Order: sequence, then structure tokens, then C-alpha cells
Amino acid sequence: MIDPTLLLAFVPAALALNVTPGPDMMLCLAQGLRSGPRAAWAASAGVSTGGLIHVTIAGLGLGAVIAAIPQAFDIIRWIGVAYLLYLAVRAFQGGRLKASAPGMSAQRAFWTGLFTNLSNFKVIWFVLAFIPQFVSPDAGPVFLQFLTYGIMIALGGLVVNGLVGSYAGTLGRTLVRQSDVLGYVTGTIYAALALRLAVME
Repeated sequence: MIDPTLLLAFVPAALALNVTPGPDMMLCLAQGLRSGPRAAWAASAGVSTGGLIHVTIAGLGLGAVIAAIPQAFDIIRWIGVAYLLYLAVRAFQGGRLKASAPGMSAQRAFWTGLFTNLSNFKVIWFVLAFIPQFVSPDAGPVFLQFLTYGIMIALGGLVVNGLVGSYAGTLGRTLVRQSDVLGYVTGTIYAALALRLAVME
């Protein structure tokens, strides 16, 4: 169903974005620091669940729009280019991140991660900008491809954020200290994805 060439391009890009510190990772790091690994993994699971909900909503909407108006894919593509360039600029300008969140039980950490992710509507914009360039309308139902890529991102985020929270004293703090460097790396990835999205047919 998924073009192996597109998959080879998707996996490293998604992994690089997963290891870049952001609000979700900071939440998991904070839980690891204050409440231990169990709460960190619970928060990470909540974040990934929220991400899957965003992906499902975006995928259903995109599939319906393309089915009704095939030309809409081009409109969405150029909106995606603009948004990825905006994210690139923000990443280049981003400052050092800090982890700040109260400690809590695993159950509460899960719901906090879920609602934190769901309340960030920019996630849908990112999903719509990032995933469609790896979707091939000729490879099968758009929604199933979209969902498959979304599950890969969610699983990658679950593992990375969970590990960061579990090893908050070492791995987590190292990533936070390197957030400036990772910001430049992420900005470059966003810019490259925007360029790829702009020239793709």
C-alpha cells in the first residue's frame, strides 16, 4: 500500500522530528523528573493517543476533500509549504526549552498528555503539511496511507518521549541542553520538507 521509496524518505524525517524537544517532550521530561518513569510513560501514551486522534481527523477530512475536489490537494500542498517554512523559521529562532510541570499519578499524567496534545490545534496543521507529501493517490485509499504514517509517528513519539522521561536525569537533560543545536537541525528538516513539497507533482 505504501511506496517503499516514500517510506525510506519518511522514516528518518519522522525520527528526526520525534527526537526534537518540544512541549510534548517537555511534559514527559517533567513527569520523569518529578514522578518517575511510570508517569513519564503514561504522559507519553497520552500524547501519542492525542496525536492519533489528530491524524484520524486530518486524514478523514483530507480524504473527503480530495474525493470531492481533486484540485484541493494542490491548495493543501501550498498551505503546507507555507506552514513548514514558518515552522523552519520558528525552529531557527527558538530558544532553550525548560521542563516545567507538576508531578502527578500515572493516570493523571496520561490524561494531561492527551489533553495537552488535543488542545494544540497546530498539530493538525503540522500533520496536514507533513504527511501528504508521502501519500501517493495511486497507492490505495488516502486515509489508510495517512493513518499508517500517523501511527508510525505516534509510536516513534511514544518511545522517544517515554525514554526521555524515564531517563530524565541523563538523556532528557542532554536533549534539553542541546535544544539550540536540535533547533537548527529541525529548522533545516522543515525547510527541506517545504522545498520537497513545493516541487513534488
